[in-house]
Amino acid sequence: MTTAPRPPSAQPAHARLSARALTTGAVAGLVLLLPTVVLAWVVVLAFERGGRCLTYGEQCSGVPGGALWACFWASAALGAVTLAWPRTRWVPARCGAVVLQWGTQLTLGVLILAGA
Repeated sequence: MTTAPRPPSAQPAHARLSARALTTGAVAGLVLLLPTVVLAWVVVLAFERGGRCLTYGEQCSGVPGGALWACFWASAALGAVTLAWPRTRWVPARCGAVVLQWGTQLTLGVLILAGA
């Protein structure tokens, strides 16, 4: 008894599932990037220190703005790269890119909140 070889285009179910999950994770990260930033700034400005910084320029955050922008653009770029890669190739690399995307996005939120 021999089994018929699989056509080259056939993929195992777990490969299709993980590729779909990675695409969903990358899209979710891109969609939630701006709401994360806006919500973090709303929380910062809700406290007295954030209000004084906005109104008088006193007691502002020590976090450099360049670090915030770097995290923002890195998260956006990693999400775009993940979506641009072919879905079924280099699944481990795509997984790493999604993990880095979410890591930089959460770091951005924490850095904004740390300035409060």
